[in-house]
Amino acid sequence: MTTATAGPEKAVPRVPEGVRASYVVFDVRAGRVVVERESRRVFRAASVVKILIALDYLERHRVSAADRALLEVMLRSSDDGAATEFWGRGGQGEIVERMARRLGLQETAPPPAEKPGFWGYAALSARDVVTMYRHVDGFVLEQLRRATPRGTDGFDQTFGIPRVADGAAVKQGWSGFEVGARPALVRPDLGLGRPVLHTTGVVGDKIVVVLTLWPAGTSYREASRGITALTRDVLRA
Repeated sequence: MTTATAGPEKAVPRVPEGVRASYVVFDVRAGRVVVERESRRVFRAASVVKILIALDYLERHRVSAADRALLEVMLRSSDDGAATEFWGRGGQGEIVERMARRLGLQETAPPPAEKPGFWGYAALSARDVVTMYRHVDGFVLEQLRRATPRGTDGFDQTFGIPRVADGAAVKQGWSGFEVGARPALVRPDLGLGRPVLHTTGVVGDKIVVVLTLWPAGTSYREASRGITALTRDVLRA
């Protein structure tokens, strides 16, 4: 009689205390999720929504050289001015509604009715971001592979995936670090009044998404270290 021995247990990624976190790793070749945590939980999108803005515009327009340049800086360097330009042209929240229908996104929704111009207040989930990436190729993917170390606002984009995986195509998201948050502004659905930091992208044959909402008053430095450590754990798992 032989006794089977269990293989080594995979470590469970450690989420920092007080942080709301969702993550998914999707194996493109196998066509399945290999790691996930609360993947349907809703977060405010921050700059991750720029992927949808770009996909919508490219589907519906013949792109001029000037528009191409705007799309490049929006995707590579997370330029807010470019995003606001395309957001207005596309009917603001109608962009999110169109793309949610087109891609079959389950939790993605436009910003709150009282904040129609705030594209970063759109809602999404980690699972929906995976679906978005499964529809990204060509021009958009090329720009994400050429992401700059800093955004046009000077914000460091090298947290999370870029810190732990070389050659990845990434779209980062951040919001709420420049203004002190007040508890009275917090909304349970989008966490308004609390900073978010998201790292998303394609690493080899995997789509990796890590979304985080941090306690009010958290510094970017602390959140950056935290999401980088979490992303490392997720990839190891």
